[in-house]
Amino acid sequence: MKFIYNLLIILPLIIASYVAQADTPIVNIVIRDHLFYPSELEIPAHTKIKLVVKNEDSTPEEFESYELNREKIILGNKQAIIFIGPLKPGEYPFFGEFNILTAQGKLIAK
Repeated sequence: MKFIYNLLIILPLIIASYVAQADTPIVNIVIRDHLFYPSELEIPAHTKIKLVVKNEDSTPEEFESYELNREKIILGNKQAIIFIGPLKPGEYPFFGEFNILTAQGKLIAK
């Protein structure tokens, strides 16, 4: 009986979590030749997004942003998922820590 009671409590939470993730917009960025493609992305303001960063280079790169408070190493030929937001309208720069002179970009929340 206790199992059924616990299941009735937990199951709606699991379903709500799945539905919330299904509604999360997915934004893709590629790292190639130590550059971000695209280097500027418009995203919806006040909305949590799922940022998928795919590193097509053979060397690692670090996605970093002080404004987004995010820092993530993406190994060569791998990808990483970074959840961001919800953000207020504005521009949020990011850069590649290992190739800071070339790997530059920004998210524009509108």
